[in-house]
Amino acid sequence: MPRLRQVPKAEATAPIVTTMYEWLFEGRDPVAEPGRWDGTSGDWWTVFALVPDVLDHCVKGFGLYQSPKRMLSPELRELGQIRAGWAAGSQFVFSQHAKSMRELKMPEEKIASIPAWSVAGCYSPAERAVLAYTDCLVLDRGRVPDALFAELKTHLGDEEILELTYITTLYLMHAVMSRALRTEFDDRDEPVVEVAGPEGASAMSAGQGWAEGAARAAKEAGQ
Repeated sequence: MPRLRQVPKAEATAPIVTTMYEWLFEGRDPVAEPGRWDGTSGDWWTVFALVPDVLDHCVKGFGLYQSPKRMLSPELRELGQIRAGWAAGSQFVFSQHAKSMRELKMPEEKIASIPAWSVAGCYSPAERAVLAYTDCLVLDRGRVPDALFAELKTHLGDEEILELTYITTLYLMHAVMSRALRTEFDDRDEPVVEVAGPEGASAMSAGQGWAEGAARAAKEAGQ
């Protein structure tokens, strides 16, 4: 379950909320009867409905990046979005944009290779530049080497780079928020936890034992 309260249909009065509920959930109460045709629970929408003008801002952002006015190609845009989801650790953003890439008829190899794109041979020079730039935006928080930016500019115009930067960082925001609020596929327990050991188990004592064993083995080998 998300970490924030969800807004049931009976409490949904703002036009943006009622419109989206009707369109996405076909008249159902999405809290009482969750689930969308795309396999998601829909709780991203029911949580964002808490603040209707924020939801409205998000919906306008979705319209902006898909607008026919965009100069950036949809394929390069989606590469930035899916890699942002992967790099930020958002299963929701990654999963949704895998489907978007598929809708654009992009090869399955390009979807499957996103986690290890840097050693994959299926991407064009322009795509590799976009993926490398995305990693700088997400993993290095905008620290982009001059040589990488120069390479990006050999493939994209200034307007396209601005669109790529805005849309990719917009989806970094969505990835971060989804993980923090545990919406949709990001409602997952923290995987890095202590694994219980026997009473009194200690990495320090284990390390000391290994060191003593190594010293003993070296001594025996020298005899």
